[in-house]
Amino acid sequence: MSSNSKKLGDMRKLEDLAQLAGVSISTVSRALSDHPNVNQATKKRIWQLAIANNYQFRRYTPAGPLGAEATIAIVIPRPQAREPKLSDPFILELVAAIGEASRERGVDFLVSHSSPSNHDELLEVMETNRSDGIIFLGQSTLHEDFNELAQSHARFVVWGAELPGQQYCSVGSDNFVGGRRATRHLLRLGRKRIAFFGDTVAGEALQRYQGYLEALREVGIEPDQNLILPTHFDAVSGEASASELIGEKREFDAIFAASDMIAIGALRALKRNNIRVPQDVSIVGYDDVQFASFSDPALSTISQNVARAGKLLVSKLIASGGEAEIASERVPTDLIVRETCGG
Repeated sequence: MSSNSKKLGDMRKLEDLAQLAGVSISTVSRALSDHPNVNQATKKRIWQLAIANNYQFRRYTPAGPLGAEATIAIVIPRPQAREPKLSDPFILELVAAIGEASRERGVDFLVSHSSPSNHDELLEVMETNRSDGIIFLGQSTLHEDFNELAQSHARFVVWGAELPGQQYCSVGSDNFVGGRRATRHLLRLGRKRIAFFGDTVAGEALQRYQGYLEALREVGIEPDQNLILPTHFDAVSGEASASELIGEKREFDAIFAASDMIAIGALRALKRNNIRVPQDVSIVGYDDVQFASFSDPALSTISQNVARAGKLLVSKLIASGGEAEIASERVPTDLIVRETCGG
């Protein structure tokens, strides 16, 4: 028998690892399952011994603390039967912010291929993912499913809105204030026929829509349902919504788009139809993605503090291992005025 074969045969028992590590069998067992009662230094030493001696790990054992204090996973839920887009500029910026915050905390992160769309799929992700905790980027229409998930699992945080009856921790911008601020600005410019492009069902976009409605009500303008177009968060959908208004000759003089990608698509349709921006139509987007300032004309938008959001998501996920309840938190929004509003 070769020495390698002998090693594989000898190192099948926890007793062997315990003897090598100089700890109890129960400590080895807890370390390999990433139990919080075992400190990081001991976990690292046991994992290194296990790998060096070809110990056969169970497939669902977490990725562990080798080279890092912990590993977190980023999961993007599937919104309303559509595949989530990792290529979305805002998602990319948020993932980068999480990455920077993770590096500062000595934590590794990975982006999962999973895209859950219901409670059972969320539960499967929690129970099979090889990480110490999960950041879900977006609620989609899964608010109640996340509430149910929180009854059995605590090691997750959601980027999204804070909603009534919420039993899980979320981090997001103040969407209602952001939507109201964008619409108020358009009203101050003298615009009266302000269209809304975005989702009017899912949490974050719904709150932006509610802010839009509130701003109109403040000045006594009744919302025109013909100017409210449910629109997916991408440029193609934004272009289609603007083309619909133009093609049906609906009168409008401004657009509040629930994302910058929607706004940029709308801008393309307006330019193709020789509608001047901002002379004929003013536009405000939401997110302040990096290339918003490079559109032609440069896009006015509501910015979210993405760097702070990344830090909050990571810190709250790490804190979720304790016994204290982790509170949800909002990051502030700011209006960035650029050329689509005459800035």
